This record gives sequence, C-alpha cells and structure tokens, in this order.
Amino acid sequence: MSKKDKAEKKVRKNNLVDQSFYDDYKDSIPADQIWDFQVEGLQKPWINKPMPNARAKKAAVVVILVIAISIAIFFSFWILHSDPFKYTPQEDGGTELTRFSNPGDLLELRIDSVVTDIRTEVTVEQNENGESVRHTEYTLTRDEAQPITAIREYAFNCDEKIQVIEIGKGVASIANKAFYSCYALREIRVDDDNPNYCSVDGVLFNKDMTELICYPIDRDAYLREKYGYEGQYWPSENWKNDETVDKYNEYYTKEYEDRVNTYAVPSTVKEIGPLAFNYSELFRLYLPEGLEKLGTLAVFRNWHIERVDTYTGALGADGLPAPENIKPSLPDSLTYIGSDCFNSAIEMDYMYIPANVTYIGHHAFWGAARKEKGELTGLYEIHAALDEADFKAQVDAGDQWTGEYDNGLFPKRVGVVYGEARRTEP
Repeated sequence: MSKKDKAEKKVRKNNLVDQSFYDDYKDSIPADQIWDFQVEGLQKPWINKPMPNARAKKAAVVVILVIAISIAIFFSFWILHSDPFKYTPQEDGGTELTRFSNPGDLLELRIDSVVTDIRTEVTVEQNENGESVRHTEYTLTRDEAQPITAIREYAFNCDEKIQVIEIGKGVASIANKAFYSCYALREIRVDDDNPNYCSVDGVLFNKDMTELICYPIDRDAYLREKYGYEGQYWPSENWKNDETVDKYNEYYTKEYEDRVNTYAVPSTVKEIGPLAFNYSELFRLYLPEGLEKLGTLAVFRNWHIERVDTYTGALGADGLPAPENIKPSLPDSLTYIGSDCFNSAIEMDYMYIPANVTYIGHHAFWGAARKEKGELTGLYEIHAALDEADFKAQVDAGDQWTGEYDNGLFPKRVGVVYGEARRTEP
C-alpha cells in the first residue's frame, strides 16, 4: 500500500477529512450531488431519507431523557425534603439530638421527643408595598415514646434561621457548643418541669443557676421587641468609626443601650460556659463577685463590648447593679480565664487580672488591641494585681495570651503592668 493510500485509509478510519483529501474530491463532486455524494469508504449521506430504526432510536432517547429528568427531580426533592433531624440512641433508653438542618425557614423548635415527620404549607401574601411575601408553616409529628434526653455539641451549628428553641422537660444533657453560631437565635425557653435546666428572660442556665450556658446571639432582637424598639437599629453599620453619628441621639438613647445592649449575670453564677456570649451584641457586661470561671471562648468576638465590670449586692428592678456597687474589670473571686475568652474585644480599654487567677488560656486577649493612624486603642496593656515574679509562679498562662498589635512594620506584644491596684472608677 502506497503512502497516499495509507494516509487516505487513516483519514477514513478516523472519519476525518484533511485539506489534501478534500481537495481530491471537491472538484469531482457533481453540483446536483453536493448533498448526497458518497465519499469512498464513508457511509452515504441520509438526506431526506428516514434513518434506519428511527422510531426505536427516538423512543430510546425519550426513555433516557425521562429517566434522567426523573432522577434529577428525585434528588432535588430528596435534598429539599431529607430528614433535617439526626438522632443517636442512648444507653439510658433516651435519644440524643445529633444534628439539626433547618428545612427552610423554621423559626421555632421544641426539643422533647423524636420528630418522625415534617409537613409544610406555603402561603403567599401581599405586603404594604404590594410585594408578594411567602410564608411557610411547619407541622411536626413526634413520637413521644422516643424522648430526647441529650443535645450534642454543634447540633445547631451555624443555623441562620432558628429564633426560638424550647427545651423539653426530659432533656438531661446539653453540650456547651450545642447552639454554636446560631446567628438568629433570640430566645431559649425551658420547660418548668425540667430538673436540669432553666431559662431566665431567654438566657439558658443549669437548674440551680450556677452556670450560664448560652446567651443567644440575637437576644438584642428579642429585647427590642420586648421593650418596643423593633424599628431601632444602629444608625450606621460602622457607627463606632463614624464621627458624624451621635451614639446617644434620638434613635440610640442611653435607655436603649441599658435595656438592649447591657447584661448583668445573676449573682448565683459561678461559671460562664464555653462560647456562652460568642458573637453577642453587648456593650456592657456585669459579672458577679463570686464568679470563678470564664470558659473557653466565653466572650469570643464581641466586637462592640466596651466594659466588663464586677458588681456586688443585689440587682435592681431594671436587672442592673447600682453604680456604687460596680468596680472595674474582673471579679476578685475569678480563678480561670479560658482560651480566646476575650478574643477580638477591640472596644475594651481596661483589663485587670485579679490576684486569685491561676489559669489564663492561650490567646485569651488576642486581637483586643490595635493601632490606627498612629493611635493605640483597645487593650494595648493589661494590669495585674500580682507582681511579675508571683504572677509567673502562680499563673499557668497559655501561648500569646496577651495578644499583639501592629507597630509599624513589626507587631508588638501587649504589655502587662504588674503589681497594680484596681482602678476605683469604672
């Protein structure tokens, strides 16, 4: 076989026509055969002729398309309607809620027994602007023979819809990280007959109120509704850096701040649990003298918090301490400050480590100091009651617990002023 024949055979084999092969044929194709001319070695074109087994082939294509569409619809339906509840049986005969995945816009959830079915009903209404607003109602069917006795950590991880959670009377164990980063959570309620937990104005405690477990991230929304401030929000997203905004203008009064952005931990509390106040929108937090432990990430990323002070005595009718009973910074009774406890508390300007503290976790005050336009702000220094030798001998301090801030080209560690007396004014 000649080289030309081999080349032509290779072209025919691959059903391709290169330029030289085309040139050999283009001048020999009669004009009246341009659409149905048969090239040697190739199948004759099927122009205006029925394809062999055309009906069978069309039917096969239709069947394949129907199957593909059905599979797509099935998986779409499965993804949207797969069980949002994951449970794990417990040795005591109860059930642990392991994972909750919001099926859409479920805003309130009672946790008491296993949910076996969830139905939705969608309605559309016109709002005052003439816009269509979609509402979804959820109906949950439960099996009361399967009580929920535990809620695992991260069970509600980063849920952005749920606003109210009700804890049933049979729940005996709630992990500290159960409601981690539930940004829309406004209120936690507990059945009065629950022997292990209670809630006060939406905040979750153990039954004897010696531990604060969870301060809902969006509790300020609940308080705005409670006190009639639904329409009041911060005048500016970055109001702290906006010199044209008066913090105490008619839309942002002192009364508003006291009611919505201030919280006094009850005097019975000895421990504030891990992540208890994570991401909350507090400006001031009052801790009781008698508090012993601030857990890991307890006040994590409270970007706007300005003061964390101690109070003695009883709280007033407004839930706040009397001014004469307040002293700056942490309680003398405190012994434990968890890792990342005050991480990113950039608005705080004073921190005092009492003499009884024996443990400070790593990065406890990381990111709480900064330097902008040559000016130091935040916790660029920390005061400690003990002198340096006693502090280092007594306190088990984690890595980089004081944090650092930018100082020109190089970061600078936050300094500690040892042997200092507590300030007398908040």
